[in-house]
Amino acid sequence: MSLDNFTAVGAAVQAQSIAQDRTVSTVTRRLTVLGATGSIGRSTLDLVARNEAAFSVEAVTAHSSARELAELARRHRARVAVVANPDCYAELKAHLAGSGIEAAAGPEAVVAAASLPVDCVVAAIVGAAGLAPTFAAVAQGRRVALANKECLVTGGAVFMDAVAAAGTELLPVDSEHSGAFQAIGAARLQDIERITLTASGGPFRTWDRARLAAATPAEALKHPNWSMGPKITIDSATLMNKGLELIEAFYLFPVGVERLGVVVHPQSIVHCLVAYKDGSVLAQLANPDMRTPIAFSLSYPARMVAPTVPLDLVKLGQLTFEAHDPERFPAIGLALDALARGGSAPAVLNAANEVAVAAFLEGRIGFLDIARTVATCLDKAEQAALVMEPSSLADVIAVDGAARILARNVIAGVQ
Repeated sequence: MSLDNFTAVGAAVQAQSIAQDRTVSTVTRRLTVLGATGSIGRSTLDLVARNEAAFSVEAVTAHSSARELAELARRHRARVAVVANPDCYAELKAHLAGSGIEAAAGPEAVVAAASLPVDCVVAAIVGAAGLAPTFAAVAQGRRVALANKECLVTGGAVFMDAVAAAGTELLPVDSEHSGAFQAIGAARLQDIERITLTASGGPFRTWDRARLAAATPAEALKHPNWSMGPKITIDSATLMNKGLELIEAFYLFPVGVERLGVVVHPQSIVHCLVAYKDGSVLAQLANPDMRTPIAFSLSYPARMVAPTVPLDLVKLGQLTFEAHDPERFPAIGLALDALARGGSAPAVLNAANEVAVAAFLEGRIGFLDIARTVATCLDKAEQAALVMEPSSLADVIAVDGAARILARNVIAGVQ
């Protein structure tokens, strides 16, 4: 789906809104939540609980949190609950006993849940495990609220081709891309001068390299603004999260990499700025609460009430912006390098980063070693002819797996 698809939808919505005032409660929408026990999944279901007349939950999935998943399935009267880890099936079934909710387990069962006919699938599984289920959700040709970065970062053109082929309505859940979508509206592609994503700078924004070298996982997990899962929180500390988001934006809003940028904004109030050729700059602002972009993706084209703190600019007093430091935080440059290399280089970047973040959280490498590992893997992958142009989901998964082996070898010191 290109930006032209987005803007055509926007124009139609504008015309429709003039004709009638629509609210989210006019239609009950059937939802499937992939990754229901994660940060995005829980926030989604919090919104559903506050708007019970507007949504019905068809299926919920998790990796292995059987007890929590069963509780969510019961609370939201889901029809199906699935754990990806087959070893957790007995526990899930026991917790669902007498509820009438169908229990299932295994990666294939997660894909089957993603394929159930619903109005919207919230794709919130973290990591490469979310690839196959999200592709299956896209194949339905309905709405996918996308919170899984890997589909765009590793799948890229393959994923967007699948979206276009199925006629799927793809709505980004990341606050930055949701902000871009809202700021672009019905604008024409050729009128956009620049799309700028904002970054909080993370917990280490003011730290020097010597201090960064000694940073601990506990320190890195203390994000100043957002409440997120551990992997994405570490990515925010390295600024790799923003590098991955640049790659996502490259595919979602194809204005060219030269018209994409990042600015550090410590308050996390402005999520994206879209500059136009007439000198206008449109920004999307909201307090840092993921329920705002999730609500937009669930209720679009209408707006639904979300339990977020109203934005008070007077109380805030000021909003500040600064350039990121590529010397202390090289991850954004690595992401741009991956885009420049082309083919499956972004998939290598993502897989290497995921392995390196896990190693950091386990105390096996230092904070600065995360970026070093990714840079080394990009070079070694190109030398090994791993940077190829994927043509299918199978190709994407194969490159991801090979890149993870490469990253583990780099971390282990295997040459």
